[in-house]
Amino acid sequence: MSEIKQKIALFIDADNAPASKFEVVLSEVAKYGVVTIRKAYGNWKSPTLKAWEDLLHEHAIQPVQQYDLIKGKNASDIALVIDAMDVMYTKDIDVMCFITSDCDFTPMVTRALAEGKVVLGFGERKTPAPFVNACSKFLFLDQSETAATEDISKPKNIKSDTKLIGLLRQTIEATEDDGGWAALGPVGANISNRTSFDCRNYGFKNISSLFKAIDLFEIKRSQDKSYVVRDARKYK
Repeated sequence: MSEIKQKIALFIDADNAPASKFEVVLSEVAKYGVVTIRKAYGNWKSPTLKAWEDLLHEHAIQPVQQYDLIKGKNASDIALVIDAMDVMYTKDIDVMCFITSDCDFTPMVTRALAEGKVVLGFGERKTPAPFVNACSKFLFLDQSETAATEDISKPKNIKSDTKLIGLLRQTIEATEDDGGWAALGPVGANISNRTSFDCRNYGFKNISSLFKAIDLFEIKRSQDKSYVVRDARKYK
């Protein structure tokens, strides 16, 4: 019996996304299913979109032309939202993917989530936090190469990130056993239910590497060889 794959709609804000990272996006969305809709929005008369234009035929991306009718007003954003809403209500789509560094699409994302869709976001580090946090999962494209080659022995200055440390401690507390140990599987699932967290955005390939780099936590192999972690401050 063949596996049923989720259907994905991919929307590209070509004015606010790096074409050079499109292969990274395709590799990531392939984990969720098959992309049945691929659309890119922008003023294709502009030379700044040449890199995206070169990818259109290779990756079967449908270009949507939008002229900049008024300076400072991006008609592409409006067209993208209209199409995304249309797809959400008229097409059999499970996952909606947005490639953009623009937070103007945050209401679109929250609406898609309310309709039961998984929402994947991709953008550069400059992407505003409201859009990043609204997505089911968001990946910073300018961090993907670092994450793919990171060395956990390399010191990481992430202990000062109080929001991250607080999140990790809360998820451990929510899933720990009587000894304070929490399996990484449930920890990761709990984090995903709370926010769009992705360890690659911090320069790590996986969550075990992240915990190993922070001496505020203890991490070890359990009897079944899976990783477990606990908050070290509680057991000094």
